[in-house]
Amino acid sequence: MMKKIDVCLTFDFDAISVWIGTFHARSPSALSRGEFGNVGAGRLLTMLRDWGIQATWFVPGHTADAFPQTVEQIARAGHEIAHHGYFHERPKTAEDEARDFDRASAALERITGQRAVGYRSPAAGLMPSTLDCLLERDFLYDSSMMGQDFCPYYCRVGDQAPSDGPFVWGRQTHLVELPFTWGLDDFPIFEHVWTRNGVNPGLASPSHVYEIWVGDFDYLYERIGEGVFILTMHPQAIGRGHRLLMLERLVDHIRRRDGITFKTMAEVASEFRRTHPFEPQ
Repeated sequence: MMKKIDVCLTFDFDAISVWIGTFHARSPSALSRGEFGNVGAGRLLTMLRDWGIQATWFVPGHTADAFPQTVEQIARAGHEIAHHGYFHERPKTAEDEARDFDRASAALERITGQRAVGYRSPAAGLMPSTLDCLLERDFLYDSSMMGQDFCPYYCRVGDQAPSDGPFVWGRQTHLVELPFTWGLDDFPIFEHVWTRNGVNPGLASPSHVYEIWVGDFDYLYERIGEGVFILTMHPQAIGRGHRLLMLERLVDHIRRRDGITFKTMAEVASEFRRTHPFEPQ
């Protein structure tokens, strides 16, 4: 069977914003962990250049304002810049979300001169209003949901999940979903984080993570043969030396296979729209 596998290396360049937003931290120690994300981003840019691979970087507006030279460098290297909120937080209302969203868009455009067409919600925390927010602003794709693993699909709006009745399916839209999964995300398994709700131990060995990631890739390649393999990584997590060596090993494993193409998320979403034309219900 001929293989046709698209591989997307994606980086959530949260930097300091994840500690301010998601974790509500003010400790200089916590904020410095986000600052290391800028170091990791530089290392990753060098590796991507050496590999000749174009990646997708989901950049909060706060990161663009904090590290404009790095974000400009990412864009100048030809990588896709995608939207990731402003403060990496879940807004309280739809109005707050819209303001946060537009503030982030303005920051990204000011620094890169590019308009983002893709979105990943901070901490995979879509609100009921988020997809409408994306549709109103004519976004191409989202990458926050988990209804598939290796197959893009069209997002729905208006789903209802009452506690006293059956699930109600909403209306399909032309917004493409490029699936996300925590299993192919480096932050939960690598980062040691204390929160008000408990402790995420993190600090897994790279060999353990490699086993998970290469297992999913090999299943897609050997058993399915067609689809998209999406890795979600964070420069402040994957950017540590021993983890970069693991990523290098994984990329080498993937590149030795026939029928593999590294693409940006926007390229995959655009191709999906061409090959699977949206038909309004």
